[in-house]
Amino acid sequence: MSVVQVVDGIPVTLAETADFSWLRDLGTVFRVFDQQDSGNIGFGVERDGKKSFVKFAGARTLNYRGTPAEAVARLREATRVYQDLRHPALVPALGDLSIPGGFAIRFEWFSGECLHPHWEYPPPRKYTDPGSPFYRFRRLPVVKRLEAYRRIVEFHAFVERSGYVAIDFYDGCLMYDFPSGEIKICDVDLYRRRPYRNLMGRLWGSTRFMAPEEFTLGAEIDERTNVFGMGAMAFCLLGGERDRAMEKWEAGPAKYEVARRAVCDDRAGRYPSVQELVRAWFSAA
Repeated sequence: MSVVQVVDGIPVTLAETADFSWLRDLGTVFRVFDQQDSGNIGFGVERDGKKSFVKFAGARTLNYRGTPAEAVARLREATRVYQDLRHPALVPALGDLSIPGGFAIRFEWFSGECLHPHWEYPPPRKYTDPGSPFYRFRRLPVVKRLEAYRRIVEFHAFVERSGYVAIDFYDGCLMYDFPSGEIKICDVDLYRRRPYRNLMGRLWGSTRFMAPEEFTLGAEIDERTNVFGMGAMAFCLLGGERDRAMEKWEAGPAKYEVARRAVCDDRAGRYPSVQELVRAWFSAA
């Protein structure tokens, strides 16, 4: 059962109606992202010619299986994460708002396209739809994709130095601006401080990017887990994603061997840290 309400002429699809009158103080809504399963709703808002992105928790969204209170608690916790991980590769948070029954974080607007636009319905076929941002990204010259990957791994080396582990990192966390060639990470809500253990059994995330320990109750989630995610991302952007055959790889045999070691199921076989992965990656011809 769904309901549709309209905010500034833009339809919002929810499980039940919600009060969005607080958005008037932030500007005029020009876009809504209401299809994700996180319990959050995104709003593109414009005021005095300046755009921002507002992530809100507190409404009953259509695809979320938890409670609004759980989504609010997670988003509140994320405010500290965005403060601690401020970096040129991360879309910056501008502030947060406590709203009766909810919570919101406001971000700078970045004019990129999500490489896995999960909020679109129906979602584009990422591998075969010429309109899919991922399809277009994978057809960029390898040198441009290597530059995007450099930004991703350097950010995660910073994440590691900051004492965090990446939870729920996948291609839906990436936005790419095709005209400028700039990539940004847009979602680190669930990144957590070390030491961190898997208390869920199956952690949040896309199976395509998750290490075996992210499915194991009680397992330690650490630097080697981050290394696996970075290796999986290399295969996503430069290879055959889950088909890790050399024939699908586009960045040369030396970097292929680095990526293969990074996604070793045996933790001991991976690089011990993202920093070590970065060194090996840039040393590989």
